[in-house]
Amino acid sequence: MKYRSRSDITTMILESARGGATKTKIMYKAYLSYAQVVEYLAFLQEGELLACEEGTQLYRPTEKGLKFLHVSQELNEMMAVTNSKYYLNV
Repeated sequence: MKYRSRSDITTMILESARGGATKTKIMYKAYLSYAQVVEYLAFLQEGELLACEEGTQLYRPTEKGLKFLHVSQELNEMMAVTNSKYYLNV
């Protein structure tokens, strides 16, 4: 697997938790170790991008987290267009 930036991993976590996900499900979908997922979940909850439901222990993106996902997808689309134009001109 190629190097992933912190924002790439954040996007993968938020995407995997979109419909509600347990810590284990997020770990497998985002290809993270247990130690990494614990660190990222704490980081995302601190930044109010992800929330954990009390009774079910399911993680879901907050409104702020969904906005982050939207902006991330827009940036990826812009980069795809830029890269395709670059490769067509080379």
